[in-house]
Amino acid sequence: MYNFIVTGGCGFIGSHFIELILSRGYSVLNIDKMTYVSWDNIGYENHKNYDFWKQDICNISNLPKSDYLVNFAAESFVDNSIGNSEIFFRSNVQGVHNLLEHIRMKAKFDRPVFVQISTDEVYGDTADGKFTEKDILRPSNPYSATKAAAEKFLIAYNRTYGIDYITTRCSNNYGTRQYPEKLIPKTIESALNNRKMTIHGDGTYIRSWIHVKDHCEAILKLIENKHYNNVYNICSCKEYSNLEVVNMIYKAMDIEPNLDFVENRWGQDLRYAISTNKILNTISWKPQYTLKENLHEIINFYKENNETDS
Repeated sequence: MYNFIVTGGCGFIGSHFIELILSRGYSVLNIDKMTYVSWDNIGYENHKNYDFWKQDICNISNLPKSDYLVNFAAESFVDNSIGNSEIFFRSNVQGVHNLLEHIRMKAKFDRPVFVQISTDEVYGDTADGKFTEKDILRPSNPYSATKAAAEKFLIAYNRTYGIDYITTRCSNNYGTRQYPEKLIPKTIESALNNRKMTIHGDGTYIRSWIHVKDHCEAILKLIENKHYNNVYNICSCKEYSNLEVVNMIYKAMDIEPNLDFVENRWGQDLRYAISTNKILNTISWKPQYTLKENLHEIINFYKENNETDS
């Protein structure tokens, strides 16, 4: 019997969530198939309350008893979804469906609450204003479409089978252990290795950024306060254009920007923006970190773990 089953717990956000719950005294089973973005030496592998299964959620044959199943397992790099959406459908939709089926077959008193980690991208983009949890989902790329589909499965399984759930829709995360295909670590590694940093379009696309630790704290507070069968937006509500973030990083590293402006990718969203009124009025949580104040911590991490060009 575990307090938590965490899927995708060797990835960026999942590994930080496991660190958090272990520090709070919870037991956890981490299920991860170990992809190119996974970390295999995080530091808690020998913790007495930690177990690990190397398995794909699409193929898993059983789930031990637990109070909560928190699903971080997902393909998440939008550019990859545009080139090969099939693997995104498999992991992000079929994987969730398989987990729900295993929960459905359990006795009702043995069913964990399903916590689905989604994304603000399910709303699509907006030139002004902010999306609330009641707004219609209009995903504009294959990645966000698969995440929206997974959310609909949770709603359907709650209504049909009575499976409790929490869905969180979070803005862009930053922090240590993020794979360098994403904007912040990619910029840092490009600067460290004297490579040009690719910028789509003119770099004016706007995103809201949140520290991964703030994100994980919000998830845990929602769980501990038992706010089931609801959807919650999570973000810091501090917006930056991609170009602002890139220039901020170069300035913090005291390196002259070396940029390569290329054509927009297909389905490029202008601006993501979500309202956090619901979560702020539900739990005692607010972001503790800011991007500008925590950049040096992240830069130092990638300096220590930098893979230089061969």
